[in-house]
Amino acid sequence: MARSLLCCLSLAAVACQAQPLSQGERDFAVSAMHATRKQFLDTVATLSPAQLKWKPAPEVWSVLEIAEHIAISDEGIPQVAAKAMQAAATPEKRKPKPREADALLLKQLPVRDKKFKAPEGFVPSGKFKDIAGITAAFKTARDRNIAYVRETKDDLRSHFAPHPVFGDLDALQWYVLMAGHTERHVLQIKEVMATPGFPAK
Repeated sequence: MARSLLCCLSLAAVACQAQPLSQGERDFAVSAMHATRKQFLDTVATLSPAQLKWKPAPEVWSVLEIAEHIAISDEGIPQVAAKAMQAAATPEKRKPKPREADALLLKQLPVRDKKFKAPEGFVPSGKFKDIAGITAAFKTARDRNIAYVRETKDDLRSHFAPHPVFGDLDALQWYVLMAGHTERHVLQIKEVMATPGFPAK
């Protein structure tokens, strides 16, 4: 009887262990992070200092400021995911079709019909000397984030943190959000570049 009970408890413990991501889940998030990494770096690669610093209006961010926002977000967003992982697992919050929710999140994020104020800590402050410093910091952070999602054994689907617009997101979805966030601001950079008065070089 005791041995049978011990066996049941052992099986229950195994069932409660962290569930690693499926290969499909990893591939989706990693692909999105790689793609938006390239989008951002390609977009700013050939811009001159004058183009980077030009502002369409005093209250509008320059390309350099948007680029800094992208770089610091690649540091800050994973911290939200890390805090979610430190909290108790709440697998009951899992969405019935999480991979469809991932795809929808990535589709909705770049849509710029609504503008949102950047939270404290994500507002550009001129902490980097130039675009080279920004892109170096971005590449370091993005490559680290890609490696984590590709290799982690953590149960990212059972830990959640709230987003002010999208509600509770699991830890993996915060990395998907990071990719979509980059695409959103690459589009913002292109809007600045298309504004009349943008320097020719």
